[in-house]
Order: sequence, then structure tokens, then C-alpha cells
Amino acid sequence: MSAGVLGIGHRVTAQTDPVSAPVEFTVDGVAQPLTPLTVRLTLANPVNGAATLIVADAIGRQIVSETILLDHGQANTTIVPRGARGGHSANVILSNGRVIASTPVLYMYDPQTLVSTGIERYDQFIPAATTIMRGAILDQPFGAGTVHGYRSPDSPLIWLRDYVYQMRGARYYDSDMTSTIDAFASLQYPDGSFPDFLPRAPWADTAYRTPVEADVEFLFVQGVYQAWQAGAGDDFVRKHLGAMRRAVTYTLQNPTRWDAQKGLVRRPYTIDMWDFEVAQGDAPRHTIGANTRWGIFYGDNTGMVQALHMLSSIEYRVGDPGLAGVWSAVADGILSRLNVLSWNGQYYRHFVFDTPTAIPGVDLEKQLSLSNAYALNRGVLSDAQSDAILDTYASRSRSDAFAPWYSIDPPFPAGTIGMGGRAGEVPGSYVNGGLMPLVGGELARGAFRMGRPSFGFASLDYYWAGMLSRGRSFLWYSPDGSEGVGSPDTISTDGWGTAAMLDAFIEGAVGVVDQGDNLRHVIVSPQWVYTSDLHDAYAVVRYAAGNGYVAYRWHQEACWASIEVTGADQYHVVLPVPKEAKGCSGTVSSPNGEVHLVATHEGQAAIIDLMSGDGTVVVRW
Repeated sequence: MSAGVLGIGHRVTAQTDPVSAPVEFTVDGVAQPLTPLTVRLTLANPVNGAATLIVADAIGRQIVSETILLDHGQANTTIVPRGARGGHSANVILSNGRVIASTPVLYMYDPQTLVSTGIERYDQFIPAATTIMRGAILDQPFGAGTVHGYRSPDSPLIWLRDYVYQMRGARYYDSDMTSTIDAFASLQYPDGSFPDFLPRAPWADTAYRTPVEADVEFLFVQGVYQAWQAGAGDDFVRKHLGAMRRAVTYTLQNPTRWDAQKGLVRRPYTIDMWDFEVAQGDAPRHTIGANTRWGIFYGDNTGMVQALHMLSSIEYRVGDPGLAGVWSAVADGILSRLNVLSWNGQYYRHFVFDTPTAIPGVDLEKQLSLSNAYALNRGVLSDAQSDAILDTYASRSRSDAFAPWYSIDPPFPAGTIGMGGRAGEVPGSYVNGGLMPLVGGELARGAFRMGRPSFGFASLDYYWAGMLSRGRSFLWYSPDGSEGVGSPDTISTDGWGTAAMLDAFIEGAVGVVDQGDNLRHVIVSPQWVYTSDLHDAYAVVRYAAGNGYVAYRWHQEACWASIEVTGADQYHVVLPVPKEAKGCSGTVSSPNGEVHLVATHEGQAAIIDLMSGDGTVVVRW
């Protein structure tokens, strides 16, 4: 028997009551969640009459209790697999309670992430994105073993930053979410800080930290949390709890990273999170010196707030509940001070200098940088702030740019950055105004979360048409759509941007958002009704490293919608409801319980909590 699902016509020789042995179960088809599967039973004894087929999942929960009619010892029936992953067992029982046939593994049940709508750009989105991301896989020797990770799109090294952001897409198909995090943990410096990348000969014999960066420590916390969420388990985060504490303490106390007067994370004047200082006069680029211009970059602080909340939740889970409260309080203080200093009413200012500084040729107050898109999904914004950021990006759509996925807008004038004529020196290239799929993915995910599916689908559809369907995706593009090639190390399989788009597709369009770990407690909010005339969809979302998955079948008619779910323990079901539906009752209701109705930008949403592992929710209006 293979480790995967059983194929068509697979026979299982079962154990039975000695009087009636032997018996064969035959499974026709492949066991998929919520998908009918034919089971055939053949007994040696030509017994006739009614019996009950009971199927239990891998943790012993009954998922099927079906009456079958035996005709000369033979019967067949159709069941619908659901429940926990693993081998599903079967028993056939007579009315007097006698077990006449049983098998410990009727079929192997191993759901895989997929979407089926009948529309190519959605059905092929996950396979196409997975193919591109696999092109960024890097397996390299490390210590006495091997590290499995994802290289940077413009460097042949595994950078912590690039890897952590790629994890959000890789978790749906890659079973190794821990070896890279373990490797970085082993390289943590005594003061709690980290290097940027793993050493890899001949490109870099030793690990190194670019001094101007202030985000590496919160990225480590985020990486540990994401690995735990994807199924690495409590022991994994318990092992790294000390490293996470040291990491955030370093940022919060080291005077190079922390402005004690402002109570915020500080850094030299770089373009957003990137690793070089904007050169002006004799300012250094990667190093810190007497001429370094200091200030507050908001993205370091929104990222730290998110990481502190992640660390807090881990403390409650496996650590010190008292420290959990401390981390949350520190996060709240940082966010409050950041909003006073950097929020301009529409988005976060790119950089607030310690000493007021002007850059000839650019209005710094109008610069919109890419970490505003990240802020949408870090749990740091009010709804009003999220809407303001989305509105700002939408308002900056231009006829000479294929999408508002700006790394920074407006860019710095030519000659300002100090890159010696390389990519990025010219406005509209690299991180100096180049268009980045990673920005588009974060915008799309934030738009879906804010009830703006048209915005979200527009980004996903463009990415499919222009990049994904062609099997090529780059870190950045020129505004006219030209592919960005910054160096000989640039690859056409950018896992960073692809991961952002894949995560936006699954959490946004498919509508499955994990509220804890291993997809136990989830939001299920399919958004298909807002795209092409679509009324049916089937989806499975699974983490390859864990046991968790969620599957659903969604259907919508003019006056009602339904969704059947399995896999999780609890669901926060959110079903779109039209603002106006002619010929319907006009009253939103459900046989499943009280409906909480909320207004969205493009309609309404009916919310019902389902506190069981399986069920069907119906909403009428």
C-alpha cells in the first residue's frame, strides 16, 4: 500500500468473524474530501439482508454510518470521505451487533491543496505558483547536515528575510519548514542578533549581518511562528523560545537598533527594508559611520509589533504567561508612538529623520513605500487605516504603469541612490520605483480582508495573465512590464513575490485563514461570487508539514448560498450576501443559527460560527 491515496480498484483483504472469513473490500476511485467514493464488499458467505457500514477516520471518529443490503454476500455503496488525515477503517455490522467484516485501512486519506472552479486561472493558480516557487528551492550543506530553503531572487544565498516571506507560500506544499530556521538559530550572535544569510561557498564563506538593517530579529520570530503554525509543533517553538526572547530584547535595548527617546526601532536611511543606505554626499551604503543619517522607518516597527504579538501568543502556549502580557504591552506602546510620528492620515511616511533632511528632486512627504502593503496584513492597522492605504495605492494607478505595485513612489531621481549605475539607480527599476509582485500580493490579501474583492481579484488576475501563466516571475518589473534583471544571479522563479500572490489567493479568494495552528480554527470566506459568473467551487487547503487541512464545497443561487466543510475543529464561516436580491425574502436567515450580518464595500457578509469538525451552513436572503 502506498503512502498516498489508494487508486482505482484497490482491494483490501479484511479481517472478519471466523465464521464468515474471508472478505474483500474494493475502493473505486481516490479518497478526496467531500467527494463521493464507491466501496464494494464481497463476503465468502452468501449472506443476505441489511447491515451497517461504519467508517472511522484516523483518530477514531465515525464519519460514515451507512445501511447496506447484502445480496449473496455482496454489496456496494457510496460514501463521502471527511475527517482526519490518515488511514480510515471500516466495519460491517449486523443488526444484532455482530461484526461480520472489518479492515483497519479501507483507504488512505491524504488531502492535498487544490481548487476546482471550472475556470483555468483559478484552478491552475496553485500548481503554477508551486512550480515557480520550486525553482527557488536551495538544498545546501550546513554543519553536519543539509538545509532545505529558498534562495533570494537576486542572490544565490538563503537570506532570512527572503526565506521567511517565501514560507507563507511554501507551507502549502513543502514539508520542511524548520531546517532553515534551525540553521539561523544556530548562528545567533551572543547579543541576540542574527546574520542576514547562511554561508554558502564560494559566494559567502561566513555568515554576515549588513549593519544598516533592523528587521532581521523580528523576521526570526515571524519565521518560528510560521513554522509552528504550519505544523512544526509546540516542541519546535519551545526549543526556540529563548532565541526569540533574546532577539526582540536585542532590538528593544541595543542603542544601534532602538531609539530610547522616541521609543521606536531605528535604522539608517535606506529604501524601505532594503540593505543599503541612500547615498547623499559621503554617506556610507552598507555600513554605519559618522555620516550615517538616522531616523525611524515605520516598517521595522510594524514588523516588530507583529512579532511581539506572535511571541506573546507563543508564551501563552508554551512559555511564560506573564511575559506574554509584557510583550503585548510593549507592542501596543510601539504602535501608538509610531502612529503619532509616522502616520500621515493616508499611509505611513517612508522615513522620519532624526535631523530634518531634504533630497533634491523628490518630495519625501509623498513617498509611498512597499511596507505600507505589508502593514495591511500585520494586524497593526485600524480598518480606516487599511482602507486609506488601499485607496492611496488605487489612486496612484498610472497609464504608464501596469499596476500600482510600487516599491516606492515617487522614486528617487537618477544619481541619488549611489549604486554606480546598476539596477535601481534609474527611477522605475529595482527598489527605486520598480513594480513588485510581492507588493501586489500583499495588497491583494489586504483588499480581500477589507471586503474589497474586486481590488484583490484584479491583482491576482493580472499576475496570472502576465506572469504566472507564462511560468516566469521576477522580483521586480519596470512600469512598462519589462522583466527586472538586476544581476547575473537574478532568477525568473522569484519565490518571494509568488508566495505573496499564492497566499493572497488562498487566504483571500479561496478564503481560508488560519486563526491558530495546523488549520484547527479557521475563517472560511469564499469570495468566488465576486468573480466570473461562478456558482460552485471546491477547495482543499493543507499544510504539507502538519496534519491540518480544510476542505469545502461552496454553492450559491439567487436567494441562498451553502458551504459544506470538513477538516478543522472550528469555523468562522463568512458568506457573501448581495446588497440587493430581487425576488428574495429580503431577510437574511439560516437554519444553522443566528446570523451576524455586516456591511462590506461590495455587499454584505453573513457570519456564523460552526463549532464542530464537519457541517453544512446555509444562508438565505
